[in-house]
Amino acid sequence: MAVVAYGRDLGAGAILPSHKHRRAQFVYASSGVMSVTTPSAAYVVPPQRAVWMPAGVMHRIEARSDVAMRSLYIAPGETSDLPAEVCVLQVTPLLRELVVAAVAAGPLYEPDSPQSRMMDVILDQIRVQPVASLALPMPSDPRLRKIVQSLIADPADQRDLDAWAREVGASKRTLTRLFPAQTGMSFRSWRQQRRLFRALELLASGNNVTVVALELGYENTSAFIAMFRRCLGETPARYLGKANN
Repeated sequence: MAVVAYGRDLGAGAILPSHKHRRAQFVYASSGVMSVTTPSAAYVVPPQRAVWMPAGVMHRIEARSDVAMRSLYIAPGETSDLPAEVCVLQVTPLLRELVVAAVAAGPLYEPDSPQSRMMDVILDQIRVQPVASLALPMPSDPRLRKIVQSLIADPADQRDLDAWAREVGASKRTLTRLFPAQTGMSFRSWRQQRRLFRALELLASGNNVTVVALELGYENTSAFIAMFRRCLGETPARYLGKANN
């Protein structure tokens, strides 16, 4: 079978330890938010997004809220025109309903059956989904590692690059050069992306916008909403409204 669909529900805080698959995996949550971590980056997966995981890549999955995980496992012969690297894909309402229906129908089906043809449509839909900017690249330099691990633990940390330079024993100029060289992002962009990840987790857990804004260190909700809209194209309320439909 070219595509095998599998569903699994995870409670908040559940962890699937590092593992890999022989097939490529389309990692999706029809409800809830989960994070997917590889050796080189972390990815957040709200209901309007999915992680494309090529075969053989080690990854760890953590449920940030109660999650309805709905995965597709795709045979090597079907992935030649699909991404060669891990990435986050947008998920349209049509693709969402197709994935949910495929999981509900079960993993076994006959060739040239209605379910087999549905899988062909799913593959066509995956091929045309745009890549979403919801990756958090992880640097290898130990000085940058110290900074990003601190920000992962406390996204509200307001220290600027001058303060971090003193903390890790490097010049600001060195850190300014290393961040884009190793992550493809400036320090400021990386920190904003980390805050966005945490915001999605908190919102999915039922926290209101004011609580989320304060926890992430924003002076007011307007500044937080502006950041969220800039990154995802809509307000938190509208984004979550779509996710819960």
